[in-house]
Amino acid sequence: MSIRQLPPQLVNQIAAGEVVERPAAMVKELLENSLDAGARRIEVELEDAGVRLCRIRDDGVGIPRDELALALSRHATSKISSLDDLTCVASLGFRGEALPSIASVSRLRLVSRSASAVDAYALDVVHGDCGDMRPAPHPEGTTVEVRDLFARTPARRRFLKTERTEFTHVQRAVERIAMSRFGTALRLVHNNRPVFDLPAAATRTEQEARLAKLCGSAFMDNAIYVERAANGLAVHGWIARPSFSRSQADLQHLVLNGRVIRDRSLAHAVRTAYADVLYHGRQPAYVLYLEIDPAEVDVNVHPSKQEVRFRNGRGVHDFVRRTVEAALADTRPGSDSAASAPVSQGPVDLQRGLGLGAGPAREGRPSYPTPSSASWPVQPTGADSAADDLPLGHAVAHLHGAYILAQNAEGLVIVDAHAAHERITYERLKDAHAGASIRTQPLLVPQPVDVSLAEADLAEAHAEVLAELGLAVDRSGPERLTIRSVPVLLAGGDAEALLRDVLADLTAAGSSERIQRQIDDVLASMACHGSVRANRPLSVHEMNALLRDMETTERSDQCNHGRPTWTLLSLQDLDRLFARGR
Repeated sequence: MSIRQLPPQLVNQIAAGEVVERPAAMVKELLENSLDAGARRIEVELEDAGVRLCRIRDDGVGIPRDELALALSRHATSKISSLDDLTCVASLGFRGEALPSIASVSRLRLVSRSASAVDAYALDVVHGDCGDMRPAPHPEGTTVEVRDLFARTPARRRFLKTERTEFTHVQRAVERIAMSRFGTALRLVHNNRPVFDLPAAATRTEQEARLAKLCGSAFMDNAIYVERAANGLAVHGWIARPSFSRSQADLQHLVLNGRVIRDRSLAHAVRTAYADVLYHGRQPAYVLYLEIDPAEVDVNVHPSKQEVRFRNGRGVHDFVRRTVEAALADTRPGSDSAASAPVSQGPVDLQRGLGLGAGPAREGRPSYPTPSSASWPVQPTGADSAADDLPLGHAVAHLHGAYILAQNAEGLVIVDAHAAHERITYERLKDAHAGASIRTQPLLVPQPVDVSLAEADLAEAHAEVLAELGLAVDRSGPERLTIRSVPVLLAGGDAEALLRDVLADLTAAGSSERIQRQIDDVLASMACHGSVRANRPLSVHEMNALLRDMETTERSDQCNHGRPTWTLLSLQDLDRLFARGR
C-alpha cells in the first residue's frame, strides 16, 4: 500500500480508541469539560450504563454560538494556545480530542448558552457527520447528549462487558470526580433511578459527609485528617488508621491540583509510611489532595491524563511519605489523631468491638517462664479521680494473664499487654538506632553477583547510596558486581537477593527503604521476644506503668503487626450489653 493521508472520520475513530475505550472514559472526559467550564452543579443521566444514553448537563460558562461547531472539531480548545501554556496546564482537559472522538462513534447533540447570550443553540452530529445549527431552549450552561455509543463500530461494542459491570466503572469514575471537586454539586441517575445527589461541600464537615457517602462511613470513622505545606508543596486529606486496612488497593485515591491521578511513586510513598503498622500484604486506605505549581508537573504523558510526571519526583515522594508517617506516629491514646479505639455496637458486635475479628488470626500464646521483674520501670500512680483523666485511666485487673482492664472517665479500657509492650519496646529500639550510621560487617568471602549491564551501571552510579545503606559493592566486570560487606543486622540473610531488590527499588523509585525495612523487621522480632508474655502476672503498678508508656509512645494504637493494642467500651456500651435503662 502507498502512503496516504487518513480521512478525518477515521482519524477521529482511531483517537476514540484511546479516549473512549468504554462508557466510563466518555463520562470522565465530559465531566472534566464541565468542571473546566466552571460548573457549580452537574447532572449525569444514563441509560444502559451510558451505551444507549449519556446526558450531562452543567451550569458552566457555556459555549458561544460561533464556537459551537469549532468545539466539535479535532484539536480545538480554549484551554491552551502556546507551548508555554502546555508546560503549566491548570485545566483538566487541553487536547481538544474528547468531543470529536465521542461524536465519531455515536449520535451526539451539543446544546449550550454562554453567559452573554440571550438564546441557546444546538448542534447534532451523527457518527461524525455534523448537521445544521439551530436555536434551542436551554439555561446558561451546556448539555452534551450521547446516544447509541459504538452503534456503527460493532467490533468495539462487542468488547463491552455487561451493563452492570460497565455501570460500576461509570459510577467509580463519577465518584472520583466527586472526590476531586468538593465545590461542585453532582447528581447521578441510571435508568431513571437516582444513584446519589451530592450537594456542594464547602466546610470540612461537609466534605467528610461527602466522603462518607462515596467511601463508606466506616472509612471516615477510622480516618485521620492530615495537612502539611512546605517548599511549594501542600498536602491534605484523610488516611485510615492501620486497623482499617484492606486486602486490595481499592480505596486509595490521589488528587493532584484537582485532577484524579494514578502515580506509582506517590502510592509507594504512602505504602512505605504504613510499613511499620500494617499486616504483611494488607493495603492502606486514603484520600489525599496534593497541591503543586503546575509548572513542576507534566500532565501530558498519558491519553487519559491519569498519569503525570514530576520535575522533582524524589522530593514529592519524600514529602508525602513524611507527612503520612508523622500522622501515623501520633496514633496513640490521647493524641488528637487517635480518637477512641473501635467500640462495640451492642451484644452481637462485642467480638468485633474488641478488635478480635479484624485481620489474620491472632498468633498463638504459648506459656513462657515468668521473669523475675518487669521490663519497664515501676511508676507511682495517683488517686483514682486523677487517673480517670488519663486517656487509658487506671488499671484495675489483669485478665487471664493477657489483658489489662482499666477504668477511665468514659468507661472500660481493655489492653493487650503483650501487643502494647511489643510496640513500646520496638519504638525504643528504633530510637536507639535512629541517627546512627548503619553498622556493616565485611563478608569473609566476597560474593559475586551476575547482573545486567543496566543494573551494573546503576550500582556504579549509586555506589555512595549503597554504601550509606550498608552495602559495599564493587563493579568487577561489565555485567558483574561483588558484594564486600552488608549491614550487621542482616549478615545472616541472602545478600544477593537483597542487592537485587535494592537495585530494583532504585530503578523504579530512585530510592530504596528496603534495607531499613529489613532492619526494622529484625528489631521488631527482637521486640516481640523481649516483650511481656501471656501468663506473666503483672502488679497494678506495672500495669499502670505500661498504660503511661502507651500514652507517650508513637504508633502505640497498634502492635508491630498492625493489630489493635487497646479498645474502649463506654458506659453506654456496657449499659446496652446488659439492657440497662430499658
